[in-house]
Amino acid sequence: MDEPVISARDLRMRYGRTEVLRGVDLEVRAGEVVALLGPNGAGKTTTIEILEGFRRRSAGEVTVLGTDPGRGGDAWRGRLGVVLQNWQDHPRWGVRQLLAHVASFYRRPRDVDELLAVLGLTAQAGRMVAQLSGGQRRRLDVALGIVGRPEVLFLDEPTAGFDPEVRLEFHGLVERLSREEGMTILLTTHDLAEAERLAGRIAILVDGAVAVCGTPSGLAAVVRTRSEVRWAEDGALRSERTGDPSKLAYELHQRFGGPVPGLEIRRPSLEESYLDLVRGATARGAGDASGTPLAGEDGGLMERSAA
Repeated sequence: MDEPVISARDLRMRYGRTEVLRGVDLEVRAGEVVALLGPNGAGKTTTIEILEGFRRRSAGEVTVLGTDPGRGGDAWRGRLGVVLQNWQDHPRWGVRQLLAHVASFYRRPRDVDELLAVLGLTAQAGRMVAQLSGGQRRRLDVALGIVGRPEVLFLDEPTAGFDPEVRLEFHGLVERLSREEGMTILLTTHDLAEAERLAGRIAILVDGAVAVCGTPSGLAAVVRTRSEVRWAEDGALRSERTGDPSKLAYELHQRFGGPVPGLEIRRPSLEESYLDLVRGATARGAGDASGTPLAGEDGGLMERSAA
């Protein structure tokens, strides 16, 4: 099996006595789109900044494109695309002027005008960066991150400030980058629908560690969020939550001696699974922090139980 493009083993980060990352384990293969989800303070931005080489870790093993990010040189950085969560540089440059200048450092840059059009910035091409709105500035950040056709793209909250139309266009762009160019993409987002649409796998960070990692459809099975079974009986609507809805549906079928009136099985959404996981980890952390979760290396789902 090919080596992962991005690999983190027992990644740790401390600020003084505060441990922000408590052993992050993560692998991303070539061409994958992986999303990092988690509540504020979970360590998403710290993790991605270490992988980008912008922040030095306290402990652990990390490689991106076979190189330790803490030692990566200019040639290595030229293979990465980075969209930071906040970046307020070059206010006096023109929008097109800045994008064309950055593009000139790459061997095969994207067409500047086409990229401006895709991100809805054609009308702002002649303006200074300082004159852009927050959403327009965010779109420019994305353009600067992908103009060089990177092999690996890091997106930290990339669609913050986007209107719905531009958000959909950007989603289409990310899907094309992955599908047509084989670009490896790691993104952080608070938008669960965005993660579900774009990512083949989702890693959820809670309290500085990966609580679970797997496909969007598989998260509910790991979190064990209960499904809701509804049916009609004795002139009333009834419902029951269960971890095994198929078994309950079979029992109802046996009880009714045939089709169950109004039978409906509502399985948990990604959002419900995510919220249950965060609440459960918070409750466990209040009593015992020894149960650090772990992500499966093969794209499957795994949890490390508390001792």
